[in-house]
Amino acid sequence: MNGPVRLAVWSGPRNISTALMRSWENRPDTLVVDEPLYAAYLARTGIDHPGRADVLAAGETDLERAAAALTAPLPGDVRVHYQKHMCHHLPDGPVPEWVDALTTVLLIRDPGEVVASYVRSRAAVGPADIGVHRQLDLLDRQLATGATPPVIDAGDFLRDPAGYLEWWCDWLGVAFTERMLRWPPGPRVSDGVWAPHWYAAVLASTGFEPWRPRQVDLAPPVAAVVDVCRPAYERLHARRVMPSTVR
Repeated sequence: MNGPVRLAVWSGPRNISTALMRSWENRPDTLVVDEPLYAAYLARTGIDHPGRADVLAAGETDLERAAAALTAPLPGDVRVHYQKHMCHHLPDGPVPEWVDALTTVLLIRDPGEVVASYVRSRAAVGPADIGVHRQLDLLDRQLATGATPPVIDAGDFLRDPAGYLEWWCDWLGVAFTERMLRWPPGPRVSDGVWAPHWYAAVLASTGFEPWRPRQVDLAPPVAAVVDVCRPAYERLHARRVMPSTVR
């Protein structure tokens, strides 16, 4: 590789995105950044999220400056700059051109499971909060530029974390290490200030939890959000990295 990989992993909320950040941060050659566009998103939209004031105080609220930091110089020993992103943190409209400078991976999860988890922390939810349509925009932008970003489904990944991580490392051209499968519990300096509101399960974790079926039982107004998001999810799901590919 010539220089570090700027690995932008674009997810919706209530996925395994924070656990994956833990996994990659456990590599000695990787530097992680936790949702670097979050403060700019809150400042731009005025939306109320748990810990909003703390996020605005701690983060970069100017989107252009936040985006510029994603390709800023890195320490010489860093081979992977792992960027944990939420798709809905992107501004409305066309996907910004600066995304093209990053190596994109799309992390998806069944929208019913996402919404069921999301409403436990924040009652109000709409399709834009889930980010799946923005993931489609990212996919279309990448395809238009000739890139073919991997789409990884959380359900598949949790059935075989080692297989998917080995495949992912091979795709990037970096060596897989078993250290990616286990990490110490507790907070990290790299965690966003919103961690107390959203990261309880990950803070207690020491590895990826085994996949298990989820019972999703949603009230009609919330279920309607899932119905709106499902066609976009299905299109992404059809392009996912298949389990048969990683073994």
